[in-house]
Amino acid sequence: QVQVVQSGGGSALPGGSLRLSCVVSGNIFRIYTMGWHRQAPGEKRELVASIEDDGITDYVDSVQGRFTISRDNAKNTVYLQMNYLKSEDTAVYYCKARVQGPTYSFDDYWGQGTQVTVSS
Repeated sequence: QVQVVQSGGGSALPGGSLRLSCVVSGNIFRIYTMGWHRQAPGEKRELVASIEDDGITDYVDSVQGRFTISRDNAKNTVYLQMNYLKSEDTAVYYCKARVQGPTYSFDDYWGQGTQVTVSS
């Protein structure tokens, strides 16, 4: 089994910062793409940022230059540093990891979700 546990998030003022963390554990051979998605009320879930195991990153246009995704492969952990937060960043944020198990099959695993609220 694979577990994905998120931490961080909470509330911030516009222009403020928050950091999310996500640890993947369990029966893992290798972790490939790790990413952060978000879902605002009444909206579809969208990909915010992703990072490959070689460090290549990708961001949705709305967070480019404000959010930074990073990972520590030794700790099976991915982070999302969110700066210059805006009210439109308010959403539930989900971590997602593409994991290769000991039988070499691939599966996607999701974290439990973390609320991020940006409000004055």
